[in-house]
Amino acid sequence: MSKYQSPKMSVNINAAKGVVIGIIILILIGVVATASVKIVDSGHRGVLLHWNAVDLTQPPLDEGLHFVVPFQDEVVNIEVRTLKYASDARSASRDLQTVETTVTVNYHPDKESVHRLYKNLGLDYENRVIQPAIEETVKQVTAKYNAEELITKRPLVKQDIEAAITERLNQFNVVTDVISITDFEFSPLFAQAIESKVEAEQNALRAENDLRRIEVEARQREANAIGLANANIAEAKGEAEAIAIINKALSENPNYLEWLKTQAWDGRLPLVVGEGGTPFIQIPMQP
Repeated sequence: MSKYQSPKMSVNINAAKGVVIGIIILILIGVVATASVKIVDSGHRGVLLHWNAVDLTQPPLDEGLHFVVPFQDEVVNIEVRTLKYASDARSASRDLQTVETTVTVNYHPDKESVHRLYKNLGLDYENRVIQPAIEETVKQVTAKYNAEELITKRPLVKQDIEAAITERLNQFNVVTDVISITDFEFSPLFAQAIESKVEAEQNALRAENDLRRIEVEARQREANAIGLANANIAEAKGEAEAIAIINKALSENPNYLEWLKTQAWDGRLPLVVGEGGTPFIQIPMQP
């Protein structure tokens, strides 16, 4: 102790040193505690790093609180909820028509393999694998169809694109949920040609339907005419047979004519009769 330093001052200095040391210890404890506790956000999985190296032996960490070795271990959060990526792809059909296609992919990283995804691709895997997968797949699939088939066989084209993109992304531990082809766009000249062709086909179909209707109506009129002719022939044949029967009856029995008269008589007597009682003027009697 200096001869100029009082005992009271020496005690104050020692106390101050103790406070400073205590504060430093608390800070160190806080830093160590903070470095030891990691939180994985909701809808995410955590990739555990040992000295910035991915530990593939350790499965991805679930969302919540986790304790790690301070200063050695680090946790990277990767979102595993359904994400959306849209890309415009330019390609050519089999008949060399330029096609603009918009493809939207809803996907999510494989929850059990996000550590492998991070090790191989990092966090920028959309631009590294998803966009190239869409562009290359669209080019490969559209090259199998001509431009008209891309329109008329749209469900089949969509199915081929979906299968190819799904298979390609699964190799990188990315799971596809829904793949949508929102549009196929062609050059204005080709679109006009397609429209004209569709209109011509519709007109041809309408003309064919009209021709079928005319043929059906003609067959109906022909059937009606044949039916009417057959009816007239049957009626004439019946009358001829009736006349033949009457002539035969008259030749065999002269009194048959008188019998016919009695069948046609209404039971009224004429007012004026001729010679022999035969009526020559038929005058109806008033009631």
